[in-house]
Amino acid sequence: MNIKRAGEEIKNTVRAYLELDEDGKSLIPIARQRPILLIGPPGIGKTDIVKQVAASLDIPILSYTMTHHTRQSVMGLPYIDKDQFQGQEFQITSYTMSEIIASVYKMMKETGREHGILFIDEINCVSETLAPVMLQFLQEKKFGNTKLPEGWIIVAAGNPQEYNRAVREFDVATLDRVRLINVEPDYKTWKEYAGKAGIHRSIQTYLGQKEENFYKIETTVDGKRFVTARGWEDLSNILKAYERLGIGLDESIVEEYIQHSETAIDFANYLELYAKYEKMIDMQQVLEAKLGQETIAKVAEASFDEKISIVSLLLGTLDIDFRSYYLKDKATGLVFEDIKSLKKNSLSSLSDAIKIREDQLLKKRKGGMIDRDDELIYDELIAMLKELNDMALDQSDDEAAMKSIEEGFYSMSDEVEAAIEKLNRELENAYDFADQAFGLGPEMVLFITELSAGFYSLYYLKDNGSERFYKYNSIMLKDSGREDCINSIDQKLASMI
Repeated sequence: MNIKRAGEEIKNTVRAYLELDEDGKSLIPIARQRPILLIGPPGIGKTDIVKQVAASLDIPILSYTMTHHTRQSVMGLPYIDKDQFQGQEFQITSYTMSEIIASVYKMMKETGREHGILFIDEINCVSETLAPVMLQFLQEKKFGNTKLPEGWIIVAAGNPQEYNRAVREFDVATLDRVRLINVEPDYKTWKEYAGKAGIHRSIQTYLGQKEENFYKIETTVDGKRFVTARGWEDLSNILKAYERLGIGLDESIVEEYIQHSETAIDFANYLELYAKYEKMIDMQQVLEAKLGQETIAKVAEASFDEKISIVSLLLGTLDIDFRSYYLKDKATGLVFEDIKSLKKNSLSSLSDAIKIREDQLLKKRKGGMIDRDDELIYDELIAMLKELNDMALDQSDDEAAMKSIEEGFYSMSDEVEAAIEKLNRELENAYDFADQAFGLGPEMVLFITELSAGFYSLYYLKDNGSERFYKYNSIMLKDSGREDCINSIDQKLASMI
């Protein structure tokens, strides 16, 4: 199963476990709610997908890596207690509350949520003393004397034995009490994730052409050689940071993340080509239709690999404005919701709206229920609400205050419209450039396909359309050899509407 499907199954399972029957009882009895156990190679996104599920369900997630824990932190500390049996008093051993269970209760208190996900990573790599404790946890949903609160779902993850010598095999009794999901690396799933995660455009384009280099783990006489999804994402982060600092990145640095020499060298060579054209062509000039015809003619004569680098640079430059539009549009939409609530008297003032949104953001942060973009949207939303509230406070009465809020919101909406007009111009200029430089060749196919596959570009196209995008799409779909490359663009657009 690929990681996307695994995420869907985790989400469906959590929803099923939290569903109540007509009597208000759990539809699936607590005792029959099997913990989910994800088993798959390292670096394919098992941890990230569980976090995404929690965010999509708006429930907190608490994560623990079990190799960092001891028996005492998991079980709790032993102490001498007293109890009576058949009229006699005896000393017995009891345990304080497990650090992990205590953290669950703390999370519930901080977020105000009764339900959540307890994610246990590297569950099959624990020490010999901790192994029986983890088996008890999977079988009975408790550490020591303390049970996991109802409404908290266990999701655990581990690696197969061939990838980690420290792995302990689960017995049949344990496996018969979990929902086992075997996960395999899948490039197409990662590609969908890469666009929204902001993976460097050079990596996205390179892997689009050389999918076979996405994930490898090989055993050689010199040891393990590997490439993982985690490695590509971490390389992307350092690449973007180095670019910002004006620092170059050579194959030796690439190989620190991509620990497979042939792949590292191949990508480093591609990156060198990418950097060459980044310096040669100012993509902002392309989007403003200011690039000279001489330069466009040189691009038209370039090799296929060089043209692919140029497509990547063009898409990367557009991505910045697509994402900016997405964040602004989402924040403005939420502001509109709060103004409607204010007019319906569901809110007494914008000050209340600000307090509610700030509280939501704080709880989402504490509960791990928010991703990078959503946090930026909340920051923008709160800033916009504060600006409108300041306008309202300057007015003499409620009617004038509401009029001031509405006028301020119209001004903010105008900023979104201005972003749309800018992107429309940029897209037209990008099409003109691609037409002159690539014609209807494979580079144009890649450009149109990537526009349809990118999260932010697709969001923009769904909201605002693009006649030339549909025109190129229609032309290319007539060529049956390109139909797979386009990958059902119309279906993707329809799924977002």
